[in-house]
Amino acid sequence: MAPPSPPPASASCLSPDAPASGSLRTSRVNSSSPQPSPPAHSPTPEPSALAPAPVKRSFWQRRVRDPILAQLTQGITPQKIALTFAVGSACALFPILGTTTLLCIAAAIALKLNQPLIHILNQLLWPAHIPVMYGCIRLGETLFNAPRISFDVVRMTELFWEHPTQFLHQFGATALHAIIAWTLLAPFFIAAIYFIALPLTRRLARKKPAVS
Repeated sequence: MAPPSPPPASASCLSPDAPASGSLRTSRVNSSSPQPSPPAHSPTPEPSALAPAPVKRSFWQRRVRDPILAQLTQGITPQKIALTFAVGSACALFPILGTTTLLCIAAAIALKLNQPLIHILNQLLWPAHIPVMYGCIRLGETLFNAPRISFDVVRMTELFWEHPTQFLHQFGATALHAIIAWTLLAPFFIAAIYFIALPLTRRLARKKPAVS
């Protein structure tokens, strides 16, 4: 009797390509599976889009309008602010250099004016101080028929602070004539500035709730 034949080998054992075909099927499955999409990134807003650009304020708004509105919000009347403008402007144009600050302080204390505003005016009117002083000196010479002097601001100021006695000897009469001329002009100047400033301060007072 013939011996029984061995059982046939399985295809996976006989075929050398079996592992390769298995990996091929795995790669096909992997390639056919959907790939996760990258997360969507929302665009980052620019800094300019987050906050509006600051509005550039003028010199008039920063140095004059805003301080006046600040005083109006504290209960100071438009009449008092207009009077501060008028008296402060006159004191800031007193024809003796180096004395306007003390004069503004004295006027503010005596008339109960606003100290911050009167000192702001004293600084703002500095460019007009020298021309007004020159005009008062010439007007005083005309009123008293005095001889004209050489107008040297630097020399007169140095002499006034370093050698007061010598200043009074050389320019005492001229300074007195200029002060008298300023005293004659000051009441008309104060009245004109007051009646010009009063409507403006009242208009700012009406705008006070919207600004605050």
